[in-house]
Amino acid sequence: MKCMERRTLVSVFTSVMFIATFGAVLAAQTVREVTPSEPRIKEVIPVERPIPFSTGARDNVELIKFRTVDQMTEKDRNLVADAESSISERAGFLGLDFNGGKWNYEQVVCSAIPNHILLRFARNNGTGDVSVFSASIPRDGDGRVRIIPIQMRGYSLFSPAPINAMTISAFNHIRAEEHFATPPDWLGTGLCYAALAGGRPQAVLPAESSENWKSPLAGPPKLEIQNGRNVILSFVDISATARPMEWTMNFDIRGNLLKAMHRPAELIQTKVVHPVSISTATTEAKVPSPEN
Repeated sequence: MKCMERRTLVSVFTSVMFIATFGAVLAAQTVREVTPSEPRIKEVIPVERPIPFSTGARDNVELIKFRTVDQMTEKDRNLVADAESSISERAGFLGLDFNGGKWNYEQVVCSAIPNHILLRFARNNGTGDVSVFSASIPRDGDGRVRIIPIQMRGYSLFSPAPINAMTISAFNHIRAEEHFATPPDWLGTGLCYAALAGGRPQAVLPAESSENWKSPLAGPPKLEIQNGRNVILSFVDISATARPMEWTMNFDIRGNLLKAMHRPAELIQTKVVHPVSISTATTEAKVPSPEN
């Protein structure tokens, strides 16, 4: 009896496997016999990704200005006074000893960051003992006081301020607090970073001198968009008469500064050629006389 039950089970199992296998084969044949339809083509329209800067303001960009305390508006001086305790606390945290010695400050006027008061603090205790830092104060209270160390007793903190990760981070936070309604000018943004990092940037080409045969020239400011992902801006700062310096800043498409470089500029050597007046002298041809 048990033997018969086993045969019955084996027979049923075999039948099930046969039906499943046959169905799979039939399904496969059905798939092969279906006539393929024409491929559907989806048109992809390229979309230009907007960059985080205005590209048409290079010729009329407002350059960086520096104002003494007396030249500042009363409203800005009052905001600085209200933020003094925060400046002291954050500067002290970085070891800048804000409460020791006499600090002077001036305002950095930057059109690319209008919703912040930007300041340059300096303390000079003699040769080799100079401390400098920048500070930002949000005008509408939407943000926090930020400190960018530049020099402490004659030395740079961590690494030079122009390429320091702390400078880059503070700059990105300041710009995020701006809540730009329209993209800011790209060259003005670069100049503002240079000023916060300790420079007094002038992105103006020196005029050629007619008195010198050779005149070193720097290339114009440049804006480069790479693969729709990165935006690189560069300009030459001619404020240092000994050697102009080139600033290069790499931003992502959202406007975050990723990397900054600051190095001596490669200058173009030109030669001024003065025009020479050429006198046109008439040459008289001697005509042989009939007697000869």
